[in-house]
Amino acid sequence: MILAPRWWAMLVFTLASSLSFLDRQLLAALAPAIQREFQLSSADYGLIVSAFSLAYAITAPLSGWLLDRAGLNISICASLGLWSLAGIATGFTNGFHALLACRAWLGMAESANIPAAGKAAGLYLEPRERPMGAATGQIGISLGMVVAPVLASGLALRWGWRAPFVVAGLLGFLWIPLWLAVTRRVPPNPTNPACATPVRQLLGDKRLWGLIAGNILGMLIYSLWMNWTTLFLVKTHGLSPQQANLRLAWIPPVFAAAGGVAGGGIALRLAKGTTSILTARYRGLLIAALALSATALAPLAPNANLATVAVCWSFFWAVAFSVNLYALPIDYFGPERAGFGIAALTFAYGLMQTVTSPAIGRAVDLYGFTPVCAAASLTPLLAWAILRFTGERP
Repeated sequence: MILAPRWWAMLVFTLASSLSFLDRQLLAALAPAIQREFQLSSADYGLIVSAFSLAYAITAPLSGWLLDRAGLNISICASLGLWSLAGIATGFTNGFHALLACRAWLGMAESANIPAAGKAAGLYLEPRERPMGAATGQIGISLGMVVAPVLASGLALRWGWRAPFVVAGLLGFLWIPLWLAVTRRVPPNPTNPACATPVRQLLGDKRLWGLIAGNILGMLIYSLWMNWTTLFLVKTHGLSPQQANLRLAWIPPVFAAAGGVAGGGIALRLAKGTTSILTARYRGLLIAALALSATALAPLAPNANLATVAVCWSFFWAVAFSVNLYALPIDYFGPERAGFGIAALTFAYGLMQTVTSPAIGRAVDLYGFTPVCAAASLTPLLAWAILRFTGERP
């Protein structure tokens, strides 16, 4: 089967997401080594995650507005260049506060990435294809998450924990000319900014606020495994950081990628016949939310291998949930406002992570991961209920 040119453009765009999440996940993979050198507690690590998240949340609405205003190419190229520089700078930090500043810089720069991916799907794909577009983006995200612990451990063993940040940052600058060359061959569908819903009107739309609340609750489990998988395996089952990263921590992101494809596939399958695409999205969200209730079992696994199986299940369905959730702003507001609509979700995600990361760190220091996973397992069903109450009637 030969892919249509629009899908080749989307596949190249997914590499940007791979680079973004490679830069993000290096911190999680290298956290034990950084904690030792800078003498940081889990709560301190949570604050570092929070610094990224707060900057990410604050700048997301502006990034989304600029994306719709300036266009996809200018926005993503500028964003990627800035976050690559932030990654390189992280490799030269000399203490807690410098690391905090670099992660905040990274958060500001990367706040455009997910909205840009959604904008690309809105510009290149048909409405029924967009969940699969989100799934393609998730494959890119998962690729970055898979590579991060392997690259981190391989380079850190030879040159120390700073080297992976520098190498990953340098890789980012190779993507920009590749993307610009692709867009010259495969231009996106034109949009008419004059047709876009005014931002002021969007801010009064209950659908937007439902998306924000739903994302805060629905993406908590995603945030948990994205930031804490290595520490979960180290603290719960006594593995060394190298054992956790090289043996197990890279496996859940593979299942996360499969979950993205499954989530998009579920929506496509449910949308056949007379079922509307919105009904399919809501049903897909419910299926994933029910499956995610098993997250509470992850810390109860008797060994690291079975714990990783539980994390894989949870991460799989967290991403199946997210690909349908992140398609909703384009369905609601159209490609003209895809940047701002998805930026509202990234704002919500950053806000949630800002608040929950230090709380998770304190809970882990005091009680371990059991209460954290138990509480998180309930949140996707609450998110689904909010989305159904505030969303469009199919």
